[in-house]
Amino acid sequence: MTSERISRALAAAAFLFHAAVAGRYDFFRDELYFIVCGRHPAFGYADQPPLVPLLAAATQVFGESLVVLRLVPALAAAALVLVTCALGRRAGAGPYGAFVAGTAAAIAPMYLGLTTTLNTGTFEPLAWTLVALLVARAVLDGEPRAWIVAGLACGLALQAKYAIPLYLVCLGAALVVTGHGRALLRRELAIGILVAAVLAAPSLIWQLTHGLPFRDLVRAGAAGKNVVLAPLAFTVNQIVVMNPFFAPLWLAGAVAPWVDRRFAPWRFLSVAFVSTFLLMIAMHAKDYYLAPVYAGMFAVGGAAVEQWVRSRAIRAAALAPAVVMSAIASPLAMPILDPPVLADYIRVLDANPTPTETRAQSELPQEFADMIGWRTYALQVAWAFQQLPAPEREKAALLTSNYGEAAAIDFYGPALGLPPAISGHNQYGFWGPRGHDGSVVLRINGDEKVWRPRCATLEVVHHFGAKYAMPYENGAPILLCRAMVTPLPELWPKLRHID
Repeated sequence: MTSERISRALAAAAFLFHAAVAGRYDFFRDELYFIVCGRHPAFGYADQPPLVPLLAAATQVFGESLVVLRLVPALAAAALVLVTCALGRRAGAGPYGAFVAGTAAAIAPMYLGLTTTLNTGTFEPLAWTLVALLVARAVLDGEPRAWIVAGLACGLALQAKYAIPLYLVCLGAALVVTGHGRALLRRELAIGILVAAVLAAPSLIWQLTHGLPFRDLVRAGAAGKNVVLAPLAFTVNQIVVMNPFFAPLWLAGAVAPWVDRRFAPWRFLSVAFVSTFLLMIAMHAKDYYLAPVYAGMFAVGGAAVEQWVRSRAIRAAALAPAVVMSAIASPLAMPILDPPVLADYIRVLDANPTPTETRAQSELPQEFADMIGWRTYALQVAWAFQQLPAPEREKAALLTSNYGEAAAIDFYGPALGLPPAISGHNQYGFWGPRGHDGSVVLRINGDEKVWRPRCATLEVVHHFGAKYAMPYENGAPILLCRAMVTPLPELWPKLRHID
């Protein structure tokens, strides 16, 4: 079988694997939020560019469908395999090298997780790997128009997440260090930069005209929200989340350009990988921030391994443990097992993944806990709302503590007779109190001690939560506040927060 057919077969398998579990659990917290944001079209939002919200909302145009939404990241998973294999072939990989590289891109646990839900990081591995391939064509193959296509890819990536400039800085420096500096003087590169800038400009302008809320989000993460790992712990965690048995593959991709003259042209990609790795350590980045850079090393590593290992028996034996390990890890990355079974699975393996945030964790990893209970939560809020006298229901505000709670109400609430939610969190903070004066407020997940002085009367009318949901949303109160001492519009600036 040719390497092209192998890459297509692996891509199809990746898509089908993701499609098979696309309808499992419920919408992820961020998916609900993206859908709601996308239903309020804008050039930007407080905590992300517009592409993912618009895509998320588009998948729900013909009705609620978790499967349709999840098919978008499934397509991203398949496309990543195709691009990784293409980069591997360009590095000299034949059928076996393409198979190894494509398999790693398809089943590395971190990639399985990133392409399970529709999130801002879903397209990053695809975008970074595609840029690496296009830069290789521009620099190594003398195809200057590839710079323009790379600019297009970067511009689209910037409409999904703002992180790719970190890689581009490392990639540009790597080209200079490895003797390709003159390639950066091409007119086509300038055009590509212009294309990227034009595509990214609307979101950047939105950020500038709204006080750069994304900067505040980054600061909040650095101020204690995110788990910070020491350099050695970060490195060990990277080996684990990318599958320890794939570590020799990406290490081969990084080392081969320096020990084998056949791969010397790929030194720029090796330097970009190492410098991005070091940059992420210095930034105290979350573990998945570095994930997009590995596929390029899988590609070069696949080509190198094919040249270095000729024995079919050794080739098969070397790949088998990686496949087995990813099979074991896949329930920790994708909603394969039902929650109770998954909880038992984690306990048996003693393998709860390292959390990325400092808040208390559920029995399940946060990625799964945030896919549980949203329908039940909306029903619980609806029950509390329906207990209000009709005149109070007409003016009651549903004020939540975070965007996930608000988005769940906005997504599931209309069918339950609920009005739109309000929240001070992230983009909801910009939408304001939506005309509510604070005369009647259902404060969802509020602190009773904080809210009692703010209200003429305050009572706990209900609680919400679901087993396996995040602890701070399990058994949380729904407070009924009547006659706020300070009108809600005046208090709003104190309720707003970016994190």
